[in-house]
Amino acid sequence: MSHKPLKRHKALQPLSREHHHGLLLSWKIRAGFSKNIEPERIKKYADWFFKTHLIPHFELEERYVFSVLEPDNELVKKALAEHRLLERLFANDDLPLALSKIEEALVKHIRFEERVLFPEIQQVATEVELLAIEKIHQESGFVDNLDDEFWK
Repeated sequence: MSHKPLKRHKALQPLSREHHHGLLLSWKIRAGFSKNIEPERIKKYADWFFKTHLIPHFELEERYVFSVLEPDNELVKKALAEHRLLERLFANDDLPLALSKIEEALVKHIRFEERVLFPEIQQVATEVELLAIEKIHQESGFVDNLDDEFWK
């Protein structure tokens, strides 16, 4: 007997949409590799995405969303460790290896947050906490960097 997935609370939906864009980053990296695009071109886009979208996303999650759970919660510890891993991978100068690892780690991390961590947060959070997250994180709309659409 399968369980019906928990409908994402309105307060967490913008973060889930941001996760979708993170999955698209991984897809773009894979597409770049499949088209034999120079790793420098892929990394330039990936670095832009990291600075523009991932860093603010990580900061928001760490400050306002993960705090719904206890700091010593194993799920929070795992998410924080994965954020630090991704930060290290983006700083790695071995471009083909770093990009491959970023693509893999980002998909794994997003799936973990969407399938495990967010449902837990949603079940534990009070309506006041969810409203606070909703108030703090207003969706501004995703703006992509289309200077070099190497993935097309």
